[in-house]
Amino acid sequence: MLPDPIKNFIAIFSKLPSIGLRQSTRLAFYLINKGKNQIEETAKVISDLKYLKICSMCFFVHSGPIREKSSNGAGKENLCDICQDKNRQNNIFMVLEKETDLISIERTKKFKGRYLVLGELTKSGDMKSAQKLRLNHLKNIIKKELGTKAEEIIIATNPTTYGDLNAMIITKELKDFAKKITRLGRGIPTGGEIEFADEETLGQALERRS
Repeated sequence: MLPDPIKNFIAIFSKLPSIGLRQSTRLAFYLINKGKNQIEETAKVISDLKYLKICSMCFFVHSGPIREKSSNGAGKENLCDICQDKNRQNNIFMVLEKETDLISIERTKKFKGRYLVLGELTKSGDMKSAQKLRLNHLKNIIKKELGTKAEEIIIATNPTTYGDLNAMIITKELKDFAKKITRLGRGIPTGGEIEFADEETLGQALERRS
């Protein structure tokens, strides 16, 4: 009944988080009814995502290379805006799960340290090989840049059962690389997610970390 372009659209977009078949179908017809200009504009916005790069330091995204050298001569073209910022505290790190969690924390304007984005954690507590590599990457940064332990590492996993489990695993991995390891305070309700918390709640969670 449906033309193939709509079927293909639904097949792709229904796989996206929180979309599903019904929403992707509605979205397809919304764009069709808006006309060719809206479809082309939307297609371009989506296509432009392929030009984004992953920060070689914290694994957040950034828009492209800059030609700048750090004080030790290392290239900085693969760093995001946060990791390039010389005003950030270089001895405090926050380990979090998703890029959207980082965005939520940044909106509070209360954290001035550095980040490590691990990627979505499993509910079983088994870390993926890529996540283990990222934790090792953080260890190497601390050893090479600080020559000693980090002042603090904040474990910013969601206050859920599996978030608590993963926080214990991450703490065990990093305990020898920080003077203290803390977690966000319970300003966020148990079972909630960092991504969806408002700035005031997250700010309180940062201030109450322990």
